Amino acid sequence: MKRLFPLLMLLSGAATMSAEDWPRWRGPMDNGSAVGGEYPDKPIEAILWKIPLPGKGCSTPIVWQRQIFLTAPIEGQDAVLAYDWAGKKLWQLPIGAEIAGKHRNGSGGNASPTTDGKFIFVSFKSGVLAALTLEGKLLWKTNLQERFGRDTLYWDAGTSPVITRAHVVMTVMHEGDSFLAAFDKQTGEMAWKTARKYKTPPENDHGYTTPIVVTREGREEIVTWGAEHLTAHNAADGKQLWESGGFNPEGKRNWVAVASALIVDGMAVVPHGRGTLLAGVKLGGTGDVTEKNRVWTRTDTGSFVPTPAAAEGRVYLVRDRGEVVCLDARTGKTVWEGRFPENRNSYYSSPSIAGGKIYAAREDGVLFVARCRDKFEFVSENDMGERIVASPVPIQSRLLLRGEKHLFCAGRQ
Repeated sequence: MKRLFPLLMLLSGAATMSAEDWPRWRGPMDNGSAVGGEYPDKPIEAILWKIPLPGKGCSTPIVWQRQIFLTAPIEGQDAVLAYDWAGKKLWQLPIGAEIAGKHRNGSGGNASPTTDGKFIFVSFKSGVLAALTLEGKLLWKTNLQERFGRDTLYWDAGTSPVITRAHVVMTVMHEGDSFLAAFDKQTGEMAWKTARKYKTPPENDHGYTTPIVVTREGREEIVTWGAEHLTAHNAADGKQLWESGGFNPEGKRNWVAVASALIVDGMAVVPHGRGTLLAGVKLGGTGDVTEKNRVWTRTDTGSFVPTPAAAEGRVYLVRDRGEVVCLDARTGKTVWEGRFPENRNSYYSSPSIAGGKIYAAREDGVLFVARCRDKFEFVSENDMGERIVASPVPIQSRLLLRGEKHLFCAGRQ
């Protein structure tokens, strides 16, 4: 477990985050893993509560001081909801008119909320970016599509907002004017907007990934994967610091970026090539670092939709058809391989690591559990009875699982 703790200092804001909070989509360390805790081998037999949700949403819940926040539509309105630790609804707040999803596993609220412990930030397919208090009061909202143009994404927007010390930042990657924009967390006033546009083969400039904020040499940087490039921008002013390309040397079409990059010990692990390729890119430098920062490349594995998870210097892939691969982050070499039971359904949810186990949800609503520290050891298959796209949230020895219709909580009494 020792390798996990230096990361707490690397990731922006992590030094003030507790292992008892899950403040954003991939958790306090942006790697889909929980530190400590005991988590159920068979969650379906350890359900503490199950509550109905008002509409179809695909966002992963977040947790702050035992309060659970998520987005869902309510009677045609995008909304934010809060629940207590026992599943009781504390409040709900409609934000604006919903634009429903068009993919079977999509919605108008694919993006997950994020919090700095003072405010909650949410975004929707409609283009709305909003800030709320923890008590459910709207501070401000703006519509990025009305301000900067409609998105041209082929599928439903999924990029979640990220936060720095001063700002909430949204990334838009599509055909047309792609950009990063930062807004004052308290007022919503735009602090900066930076173009991020690359010429690519068709659809390759469409990005559904979420950036990661890291702190390097005292400076916050926003690391973003999409449009065939990994980039870093200065969080203070949006200036691009470096870029790494070379992810599509043959100019293949329709290599859209869905799975987000993962950062482990100063290395970005980048899934690309529609699930067929994986790269390890060292962070840092200036200008074009394509050649000098590429550390390793895999041409035999990858992930198209699920974002990898990491723990103790290892990367865990759950591929779209259920293959599981554990890699050494520094070298890219395989540590072990396994797989969940074969099925015609795919994996859209990203895996989570907790208590030495990997939790992975298939789109048809079956949650799989396997031990994963030293080898792959299948543990259980749990049919939750409804489609699942959101990622499992392991927190304080509980497992939150957001389905298409319900929010489940499993764990010890």
